[in-house]
Amino acid sequence: MNKTKSSENSKVVKAAGIVSAATMVSRVFGLVRDMVIAAFFGASWMTDAFWVAFRIPNMLRRLLGEGSLTISFVPVFTEYLEKKSKEEALELAQNVFTLLSVILAVISILGILVSPMIVKILAPGFISDPDKFGLTVFLNRLMFPYIFFIALVALCMGILNSFRHFTAPALSPVMLNVAMIAAAFAFRPFFAEPITALAIGVLIGGILQLAMQWPFLLKYGFKLKWRFNLQHPGIRQIGRLILPAILGAGVTTINVAIVGMILASLLPSGSVTYLFYADRIMELPLGIFAIAIGTAALPSFSKHVASGQFDELKSGISFSLRLMLFVTIPAMVALMALNLPIISVLFQRGAFDAKAAQLTGQALLCYALGLWAFSVLRVFVSSFYSLQDSKWPLKAAVITLIVNVLAALILMHPLKHNGIALAGSISAAVNVLVLAFVLKNKIGRYLDRAFFVSIFKIIISALVMLAAILLIDFVMPWNTYAGFKSRLLYLLTAIFVGAGTFFVCAYLLKSPEIHAMINLLNKRLKRA
Repeated sequence: MNKTKSSENSKVVKAAGIVSAATMVSRVFGLVRDMVIAAFFGASWMTDAFWVAFRIPNMLRRLLGEGSLTISFVPVFTEYLEKKSKEEALELAQNVFTLLSVILAVISILGILVSPMIVKILAPGFISDPDKFGLTVFLNRLMFPYIFFIALVALCMGILNSFRHFTAPALSPVMLNVAMIAAAFAFRPFFAEPITALAIGVLIGGILQLAMQWPFLLKYGFKLKWRFNLQHPGIRQIGRLILPAILGAGVTTINVAIVGMILASLLPSGSVTYLFYADRIMELPLGIFAIAIGTAALPSFSKHVASGQFDELKSGISFSLRLMLFVTIPAMVALMALNLPIISVLFQRGAFDAKAAQLTGQALLCYALGLWAFSVLRVFVSSFYSLQDSKWPLKAAVITLIVNVLAALILMHPLKHNGIALAGSISAAVNVLVLAFVLKNKIGRYLDRAFFVSIFKIIISALVMLAAILLIDFVMPWNTYAGFKSRLLYLLTAIFVGAGTFFVCAYLLKSPEIHAMINLLNKRLKRA
């Protein structure tokens, strides 16, 4: 049994490593994209209009794609692979693909028609500025068909991940970032409002992302066939999971994106952009580590449940949480300590000045306080969906929404946009605590003494890392107004010294997570 647990944990580590590496490439291109946008357009009313317009189809992606369909589809698809046959599983996938295509086509058309109404609801502060409101509506209409392509990408991701193929889905966002960068350079001079070029890039990126999945789907036997059987038992099974999942994802989307966007639109100009860029930096560790581990864990958890191996499920949850916190706790500390240097080095150029960097850095600090919660939430949600329980994530999301709205309303006046970011961190922590408590009642105790000992070692290592970063600041104090090379040198020095200190300390404390990573790396080197 121990060998089985070790083998499955190794698969999770390997899969998470693949997703992390691919996501790292994607996030690097994403940062380059944001640097290009910041340099060309700064933090202005036009960028506010673009990010609001882009966030609307992007929220639907989370709602209909990654936020509900994927996590509802993978457990059922995995059950078909484990208990039935590959042919029956692929037939189910074809039915889902056909049904989803029809739904997405209707949503895209409706979204284009009612864009003015959507923008009024989501950015009421824009209504008083006709130019800002009109540009937001135009850009939203232009980008709305993106949801058609990207939600189908999310389904393809679920199919490939169930076959334990993670590389292509994790790399596909690179296509979006490359398309937007290329469009910013190539198409910007051809439009009266140059930021329109970014919307064109979004559409091209969506098409390229879907096209990238197709060769790999063919490799695993998936062929595009029109199957529209609403009576298929697998469709009904997914339907029972997806309805509360859509509601849960909707509540989460409202909580994370819409509440902040609505309230930020009521604050001084640039607030939406400050929060967006801070959130983009947060997405770097979340994408590279949290989403990677959550993505790798879901097929593993689903396999344990389908096979009735609940002891292995508990072991997998504990291991995934430890692995998650091993990377997100030091990342959280580093983001808090280096919030301004990070924003300054990445975005402070062109129209994005030192003041914008300072205000964005403050938002990053507030978001970073909740990084641990945003991260482990992925593991808890995957645990519930592997058990084919989508009701409790919905209930927890509703509680979280209430907490977020109340906290944001209380904090946004004294702290401005920072209050909105801080409210998001507080509500994420509440979400985690609720799901952790319910999961324990559902499957029994899943965190043992070894877990807490491991977390203690991680925290000690992170605190030593923080001391090293503060020492760097004492030796070579940070200066926001210094030249780019000086700021870059400071940031790189702090990152390398801090990361090195953390890993050395963790190694000396015999943290099991770092030894698991070293063993996996040694095995790969021996095979090479």
